Amino acid sequence: MTTPTCRACGTDLKHTLVDLGLSPLANSYVSHDRADTEDPRYPLHARVCDTCFLVQVDDVVPPSEIFSHYAYFSSYSTSWVEHARQYCQKAAERLDLNGQSFVVEVASNDGYLLQHFIQKSVPVLGVEPAANVAAEAEKKGVRSLVAFFGTETAQRVVAEYGHADLTAANNVLAHVPDINDFVSGFATVLKDDGVATFEFPHLLNLLEKTQFDTIYHEHFSYLSLYAVEKCFELNGLKVFDVEELPTHGGSLRVWAQKAAGTRSETQNLRDLRAKETKAGIATLACYDGFDTKVRAIRRNLLDFLQKAKTAGKTVAAYGAAAKGNTLLNYCAIDNGLIDFVVDANPHKQNTLLPGSHIPVHAPDKLKASKPDYVLILPWNLQNEIMKDVSYVKDWGGQFLVAVPEVEVVG
Repeated sequence: MTTPTCRACGTDLKHTLVDLGLSPLANSYVSHDRADTEDPRYPLHARVCDTCFLVQVDDVVPPSEIFSHYAYFSSYSTSWVEHARQYCQKAAERLDLNGQSFVVEVASNDGYLLQHFIQKSVPVLGVEPAANVAAEAEKKGVRSLVAFFGTETAQRVVAEYGHADLTAANNVLAHVPDINDFVSGFATVLKDDGVATFEFPHLLNLLEKTQFDTIYHEHFSYLSLYAVEKCFELNGLKVFDVEELPTHGGSLRVWAQKAAGTRSETQNLRDLRAKETKAGIATLACYDGFDTKVRAIRRNLLDFLQKAKTAGKTVAAYGAAAKGNTLLNYCAIDNGLIDFVVDANPHKQNTLLPGSHIPVHAPDKLKASKPDYVLILPWNLQNEIMKDVSYVKDWGGQFLVAVPEVEVVG
């Protein structure tokens, strides 16, 4: 077999972080008429580049098969919409955005973020590859371009709308196979003094908290500040500030400018570089032992669920999330151990989870079935979910999480 190479710097990839075997696409929900059909499965193997230390999975599926029709709608998480609102407020004040400014969001989804700039009378454009999701953004008044972003799309945006004062890219940097073309697009679309912000789960948290379930085919890359700065240097951008965020189990928001930009580096940036250096992020030793911890989670979760079943207990799950599908498929869990999953997103309801074929229902199903345990699959929304369905405790039900370790919570 040909040795895969790093998607950022081209180095041969010789080191494995974790091999999760064969898994279906995490967001490819299954209609009931396909219940007896085996879902396509693809290798899910995360590797570490020993030059730029970008962690990445092999390219096995074209992005057009994943993102052209998408089941994830950001607006169904109220906490995420509020996070976006606060960002827009902060960016508008920091950059003095007004009616003459221009903001572009890449992977704008259903308009969950740009709607807040519209309320401030700031002109916006969303770039979103999933036509079904972009249609929802248009209903909010968010002008949307249905396209994958890269240098070609950036040139089109400049030609049709002009250069941007601000670009936002939340949880999309990890979703692109050609990361160099993607990043170069921001250098193209920005004004000379423009600013680009990127949010992404911090690799350091994935490693320290064994967040292996955030690994799936839609996430081509897993990002540290170190790897991002190396990639940006190759593609016309440089970071001048960074924030640590609680979202998605611990994320970074980097503020970047063109390579010739004059904004000074902040102390936050210097501090985070030092934090990663202390953790050994640019050494292979930092990645050793991850696979062992992942196998322990699988063993402990299966043990818990099998004991619950033997004791006559019932288990449901909350959140038809991509990370949950990675967990369930890696552990080979189906509806023999988890009866059903509920989700607030109507686009996922009345489907089956990919691979496991566990049925997805509306949250009211919990009240009707009164399960003994509810496994929270999107653990990053644990508090929000436990509050929304606190009535589970009325019949003595308990909440369960599997990452970073299997435990009953709340």
